[in-house]
Amino acid sequence: MSFPESSGGGDLSELSEVLATRILDVPDFPNPGVVFKDITPLLADPEAFAVVVGAMAELVRAAGATRVAGLEARGFILAAPVALAAGVGFVPVRKAGKLPRETYHEDYQLEYGTAAIEVHRDAFRPGERVMVVDDILATGGTAVAAANLVRDAGAEPVGLAVLMELAFLRGRERFAAAVPNAGIHPLLVV
Repeated sequence: MSFPESSGGGDLSELSEVLATRILDVPDFPNPGVVFKDITPLLADPEAFAVVVGAMAELVRAAGATRVAGLEARGFILAAPVALAAGVGFVPVRKAGKLPRETYHEDYQLEYGTAAIEVHRDAFRPGERVMVVDDILATGGTAVAAANLVRDAGAEPVGLAVLMELAFLRGRERFAAAVPNAGIHPLLVV
């Protein structure tokens, strides 16, 4: 495992310890051959969770983001408190068919299937700066789809902040190619 040099402050040794000891591997979930990263021990520890939220909120502020877009479902758990801590609005990016009003829709490939996400058409104001927040950057499909929704709404995706990047799945390259002016900010790289 490796950790980013610095995202603008904070105690990286504390963050490294928090992440390394509170994210568990669950083999063959949800499908054979997939190693699921279980963040529930991290979420159950209020001090550890606060360290992560603080680090991600710092990334949001440093990027000058005015909104945080959180990806369903585990991204919601991180993104809402991150937005609150950063003093910006939170926008849920939901699975298709879950939002009650008119939406933008984006289909994409997962590392183990296909899916679609949506956002309300009025979720962002034109020109707003949006940080996309999720738990994991794997193949990059969900993150790219979310950035496309942000652009469809007339806003600018300024970055992707994730708890963990699975580097071997090369999602960083996919996201960087699709959203070349946005930063990619993992708290942990495996």
